[in-house]
Amino acid sequence: GDPQCAQCPRTPPALLLPPDAEKTPNYWNKGARRRLELALALQPAAQRAKNIILFMGDGMGLPTMSAARIYKGQLAGGSGEESILAMETFPHVALAKTYTIDRQVPDSAGTGTAYLCGVKANAKTLGLSGAAVYGKCRTTFGNEVDSILHRARLSGKSVGIVTTTRVQHASPGAAYAHSASRSWYADANMPKEALRDGCKDIAYQLVHNTDINVILGGGRMYMTPKQTPDPEYPEDPAQNGARKDGLDLIAKWLSAKQGARYVWDKKGLDAVEDDSVSHLMGLFEPKDMKYELNRNASTDPSIVEMTEKAIRILRRNPNGFFLFVEDDHIPHAGGRIDHGHHSGRAKQALMEAVMLDRAVARAGELTSRSDTLTVVTADHSHVFTFGGNTLRGTSIFGLAPKKAKDKRAYTSILYGNGPGYSIHNGGRPAASLPAVEDKDYRQQAAVPLETETHSGEDVVVLAQGPMAHLFHGVQEQHYIAHAMAYATCLEPYATEPGCGAARRASHGTQCSTQPLLVLLALCMAAHMVGG
Repeated sequence: GDPQCAQCPRTPPALLLPPDAEKTPNYWNKGARRRLELALALQPAAQRAKNIILFMGDGMGLPTMSAARIYKGQLAGGSGEESILAMETFPHVALAKTYTIDRQVPDSAGTGTAYLCGVKANAKTLGLSGAAVYGKCRTTFGNEVDSILHRARLSGKSVGIVTTTRVQHASPGAAYAHSASRSWYADANMPKEALRDGCKDIAYQLVHNTDINVILGGGRMYMTPKQTPDPEYPEDPAQNGARKDGLDLIAKWLSAKQGARYVWDKKGLDAVEDDSVSHLMGLFEPKDMKYELNRNASTDPSIVEMTEKAIRILRRNPNGFFLFVEDDHIPHAGGRIDHGHHSGRAKQALMEAVMLDRAVARAGELTSRSDTLTVVTADHSHVFTFGGNTLRGTSIFGLAPKKAKDKRAYTSILYGNGPGYSIHNGGRPAASLPAVEDKDYRQQAAVPLETETHSGEDVVVLAQGPMAHLFHGVQEQHYIAHAMAYATCLEPYATEPGCGAARRASHGTQCSTQPLLVLLALCMAAHMVGG
């Protein structure tokens, strides 16, 4: 469907009834038999992957996925429950335990370090082992851990980051930065002591640490000197550059790379067709990008458009690529899924999840599952839930059929805590239509907090393609990075059986002639001795 349709005002449908066929046992038996046949035919794809795409829905816990599935189906005019997300067609599934070394309920920095760098770490730290202490610059040195994106680049692959947040945010930041604080976006965000001790801000590290081919997201203000007007909002001083050191990191990045291009709006992104562009940086907002439901489709690209552009550039490398795609589903400081939930606005969060799924579907059309391992997961979940004995086909944002004990209506979707808590005249306000369908409606929460919190339950990992069967069972979250590294022969698994051949095949024949000549000489020698 048209991604913009979700932005049209829509009255919630009356109950959308499921097809009558569902009332017959044959309907369910036939469907189950078809699935059983698919399961019996499923064989592990044990060859190595040339490419890896990791989709990460920030805050996309299981309740968010289930609700997004229903929302997707309802946007298409169905009752919703029987709808299928693109990511749900992946044959291999695991659960990941998300706790960090110091927290039962984690944040996006500690989890990002786990699934990208392969080690569990402390909350709020990026690309550092658990020996590092949050906010203490000096504990950075000697405790750095390299991400799978960094290792993929060193192995000769092209690499990219796509996010709906600022590109210096915790999740993408774990792919390239080593920082004792996830909040050190620019030097202006760092304490004097940290600067004195030699720590660099995350934006600086984005340009200097790893040679990243494609960088698409928000975060312009952290890249330019103070007082630099923003290209999109030149009249608003609050959007000006933030750097105190006078560095223009965008200019620095462009001058250091041949075939590099910088764009800051959709028009610029659409104009990048040139095969000579080996490096692309697109920063579309001063900070985070706008929610899909608030996005100006003529000036800002969607996550689907950014993902497509990234793949088209990265896939030209004969050695393959690694791409990290994040959508923050909750309105706060993570991806937009995460940001939506943090602000207690479920509709914003669920639309972000639907968009991430559209990006997964588009990536599937642009790549081949024979050589591309695609993994979809979340960094953590949220205290988001939907219940209330709602009838089949009820709008996912709708009301429970019966009133609560206080004789007031309530929505199916609720939060365990957050800004949706409210008391009027000594009681809970009644939820009512059509207000509950508004994109900025805040569902009610049990405990008042300025922003809703993450939750600590396991998250899903879905995988398809080469070595996807490694994603199974209940795993620690850092296992994700190891399974991906193994699948594509990256350190520390570069010399595992089956890797030499894969590497030689992708590098052409120049590497492989030497061992063949040696082998030939040995064979001839043996033949002569035997003769």
